[in-house]
Amino acid sequence: MATTLAASFLALHRPGEPLLLPNAWDRGSARLFAGLGFRALATTSSGYAASRGLLDGHVGREETLAHVGDLVAATDLPVSADLEDCYGPGPEGVAETVRLAASTGLAGASVEDWSSGPDNRIYPLDEAVERVVAAVEAARAAPQGLVLTARAENHIRGVDDLDDTLRRLVAYAAAGADVVYAPGLTDLDQIRTVVREVGVPVNVLARRGGPGVAELADAGVARISVGGSFAFAGLAAVAAAARELLEDGTLGYAEQAAVGVELASHHFR
Repeated sequence: MATTLAASFLALHRPGEPLLLPNAWDRGSARLFAGLGFRALATTSSGYAASRGLLDGHVGREETLAHVGDLVAATDLPVSADLEDCYGPGPEGVAETVRLAASTGLAGASVEDWSSGPDNRIYPLDEAVERVVAAVEAARAAPQGLVLTARAENHIRGVDDLDDTLRRLVAYAAAGADVVYAPGLTDLDQIRTVVREVGVPVNVLARRGGPGVAELADAGVARISVGGSFAFAGLAAVAAAARELLEDGTLGYAEQAAVGVELASHHFR
């Protein structure tokens, strides 16, 4: 690939030795994760939307790209962007989003086959493949290169159809996607099947009740991301501290606050 950053990001995808990819939602979380020793970062559409008081899918392309650029500037690590459905129903819109995203200095980006428009639907396979082709071509044309991840959204949208997911992931890989990803898959045997069949690095979303890092490594997974879970864990911790003050009138949360101050003093600049 044309850029050392993108090439080094792709090189971190080693089946059986998965890249642990935390999803940052602001500069502070990005710098914290970098300081803790993670080797690359991703954005999270749901986590960033929550930081804006919004639900996932309610942040537009312009704001998302500004946010992505802010995270790229926060550390020296490779950053991969969650671009949802690339903010366009057709291949042309997908290509334009990927082109604009690449200009921010990203090392990677994703495109998913779920339409966040008024339809709220999974794109038919042929249409989804056309969108992946457009994303791949735009990524390849980017002067600095871009690692393109193609997502099959079935399982996270309540469609428990492994055969269709496999057809999609294999087709996306054949269309040139560097990495494939089926968020929502938690069954280890199904994950092994995906890894065996697709022929390119596989990302798995770490989820409550799902397999841990060692099990996913044993299954041949090349990357593990967390989606919005770190952001929402932070939101829950803040709510617990606020409730303690509001309802109990006690200050037990101050102990964890002191830990946070120490972390900030070490990892922020």
